[in-house]
Amino acid sequence: MVDLDWKAKIVSSNMPSKSPKLSNKLHVSVPGSFRAACQVQTDILAASDMSCSTYEHYLRLPELRQLWSSHDFPSWKNESVLKPALQALEITFRFVSTVLSDPRPYSNRREGKRRLESLTTSQIQLIAMLIEDDEEDSETRGMAPIVDLSTSNGELARDGSMAEVWSSGEHTVVSRISEASLLPRLATWHKSEGMAQKILYSIECEMRNCPYSLGLGEPNLAGKPNLDYDAVCKPSELHSLRKSPYDAHVDSYENQTVYATHQVLESWVHVCRELLKRVTSRIESRDFEKAASDCYMIERIWKLLAEIEDLHLLMDPADFLRLKNQLRIKTVDDTESFCFRSKALVEMTKLCKELRHKVPVILGVEVDPKGGPRIQEAAMRLYSEKKAGSDSDFGSENIHVLQALQAIESALKRFYYAYKQVLVVLMGSLEAKGNLVVVNPETCDSLSRIFLEPTYFPSLDAAKTFLGDSINHDIHGGDRRSRRTH
Repeated sequence: MVDLDWKAKIVSSNMPSKSPKLSNKLHVSVPGSFRAACQVQTDILAASDMSCSTYEHYLRLPELRQLWSSHDFPSWKNESVLKPALQALEITFRFVSTVLSDPRPYSNRREGKRRLESLTTSQIQLIAMLIEDDEEDSETRGMAPIVDLSTSNGELARDGSMAEVWSSGEHTVVSRISEASLLPRLATWHKSEGMAQKILYSIECEMRNCPYSLGLGEPNLAGKPNLDYDAVCKPSELHSLRKSPYDAHVDSYENQTVYATHQVLESWVHVCRELLKRVTSRIESRDFEKAASDCYMIERIWKLLAEIEDLHLLMDPADFLRLKNQLRIKTVDDTESFCFRSKALVEMTKLCKELRHKVPVILGVEVDPKGGPRIQEAAMRLYSEKKAGSDSDFGSENIHVLQALQAIESALKRFYYAYKQVLVVLMGSLEAKGNLVVVNPETCDSLSRIFLEPTYFPSLDAAKTFLGDSINHDIHGGDRRSRRTH
C-alpha cells in the first residue's frame, strides 16, 4: 500500500522540536541552476574582425566618426557630446522622409509615423537636457556657437540660412532657419507637413528652459538666440552619407530602414561613450551632483537605444529576410549576433559595467583586501545616516550617484533583453539563440548571459537587503514589545 503521508513524515522528522530564535542574519537559498548560471563567463565580446569591419563599411562609420569627432569650436567643451546628438536627430529627419516615401502599398506607414514622432521627441528631450547641463556648468556656459543680433553687430549673414527679424514690443526677435536641415523642407511637403509641425512644436516645448533654440523653424516665442545649427551639425556633409555602399547590389526598400536605424543608434552610442568619460572624471574629482546627472542621462540613452531597435518590428518579414540573405547576415554562433558587430556598443557596455569600480570612491572607503564587507557597511551607513546639505563629506549627492549607477545597469540589461525579443520577431527564436538548439544555464547564448548575470553592484545590493531586514526587525520587534507592555 502506498503511504500517502510520506511527505509530511519527512518534513516533521527534519523539523526541530523547538522554534528557533529569530536570527539577525538573512538566509537565502540559492538554487543550483542559478549558481551555475552565475559561474558562466559574462565578459561581452565583439564579433569577428571580418563581421565588424563589414558592419562598419555598410554603415559608413569611418566617415560618420570624422563628422562626430571634428572640433570646429575649440572653446566649446561639450561639442563632442552635442554634435553627434544633433546629427542623430538630423538622420532621423531623413528617416522620416524615407518612411513617408515608401512606395510599397503594404507598408505600415501609420505606425511608422507614430514611432518616428516618438523617437524624435525622445531625442529632442535628451538634447535639451544636454544643453541645460551645459549651461549650468560654469566652465561651459555661454560657449555654444549661437546667432543673434548682439553677436553680429545687428547684421545677419545669409550664408546658407534663412533669417527673419520682427519686433515684439521693445524687443527685436530674430529667427534664423537652417536651409541645410531637412526639417524645414519636411514642413513644406504635403505628406510630412503635419508631422514636421509636431516636431517643431516639440522643439519649442522641450527647449523652453534652454538659453537658445535650435533654429530649425520652431516658433521661438521667447525670442531666444539660435544655435548655429548648420555650422555645428553640418547637415549637407551628413546627408552625403545617405546611401549605403550596398545600395547598388541590394534590391530592398528595407535596406534604407536598417541603414538609417543603425546610423542613428551608432550616433547615440558615440554620445554615450563621451558621457561615460565625463562621468569617470567627475566621480574622481568628487563632483557627485554632476556625475549623477550624467549617469541618469546614460540611463535614458540606453532606453533610447531600445526604442531605436524597436523600429525593426515594423519591417515587412519577407522583405527583411530577403535583405538579410542579400547582405549575407548569418549568425554562425552566439557571438555573431548583429549587435555584437558594433564595437562601439560592446565598448559602451563594458564601460558601463566598469563603473562598479567607482563605488569605493563614492563611499570614501578602500576595498578590503581580505574580502570583508567594508563597502557594504559603508553603503548601509550612507543610506541610513544621510545628511543632505550638511557639512558632512557624505550626503544625498552620494546616494544619487549610487542610485544612478544601478539605474544604468537596469537599463542596460533591459536593452539586451528587448533586443533579443526583437531578433525573435524578425528572424525566429533559433537565430536569436545563436543557433543553439538547446539552451540551459550552462550553455545559454551571449545575449541571455548579459541580462541574466548577477548584479554589477553586489555590495550595494547586500547593503539594501540587510538594511531592509534590519529596519523590518526594528519595526516589528518594537510592535511586539509594545503589545507585551499592554
